[in-house]
Amino acid sequence: MSEASRTETDDQGTAVRLGPVRQVVSLVPSLTEALAATGPGLLVGATEWCTHPAGLAVERIGGTKNPDVARIIELGPALVVANEEENRAPDLAALRAAGIPVWVTEVRTLPQALSSLDRLLTVACRLPHPAWLDAAGAAWEAVEEPLTRLRAVVPVWRRPWMVLGRDTFAGDLLRRLGVDVIHADHAERYPAIPIAELLAAGPQLAVLPDEPYRFTATDGPEAFPGTPCALVSGRHLTWYGPSLAEAPAVLTAQLRTAPGGRPCSDREA
Repeated sequence: MSEASRTETDDQGTAVRLGPVRQVVSLVPSLTEALAATGPGLLVGATEWCTHPAGLAVERIGGTKNPDVARIIELGPALVVANEEENRAPDLAALRAAGIPVWVTEVRTLPQALSSLDRLLTVACRLPHPAWLDAAGAAWEAVEEPLTRLRAVVPVWRRPWMVLGRDTFAGDLLRRLGVDVIHADHAERYPAIPIAELLAAGPQLAVLPDEPYRFTATDGPEAFPGTPCALVSGRHLTWYGPSLAEAPAVLTAQLRTAPGGRPCSDREA
């Protein structure tokens, strides 16, 4: 394909002026994993939260909410990849003002994730369409419609308690596995709700991921007495990248572990 300058449109409809994309800085852990798996050697920078793939040897440029903008500018990447939810608009504006192209993803459903990843990799970065992306689509396509469903609260933070609300990627994945997020109709995407109100909502299940807040067997379940709690992988619940291919199996198995919580993605004979 031509290496000439071109203009493409990111997920938010923003025009991004691009040339040859040979060096990329990622501000999103799941996109870091996706780029590393598809274009080895393309990444030159990533956040401290970018833990996959293990041993990734690139410049660390701070966190998702507090990246070292000056250091990114010094690296001079051909592209910075970001997400409308994980990264701050002022940081992205500062990068653009320095002449660095920024591609922003917007992912709130599984179909959006698959489409967004394909466009980032093949359109923005001009990489080959990856086999792992097809495997991810096939894995979720194989998930059968559950015959039973559970109403759940899904905390993502504590002190204060914050839960999944409307239009979230994690909520869409759980819905496909038979778990209906109680606050899916809330006006906010991640509302702060006191624990008393969470309990009063009468959840049949509490889904406790290990990120962004690290819920554990001793930190989280005690707040939901009498309610089955499932400790799940935050990476498989919230990341969109290669982990999507194994996410249905991983999450289904973890949802089964909730004491008294029946395996909601199983079909009955």
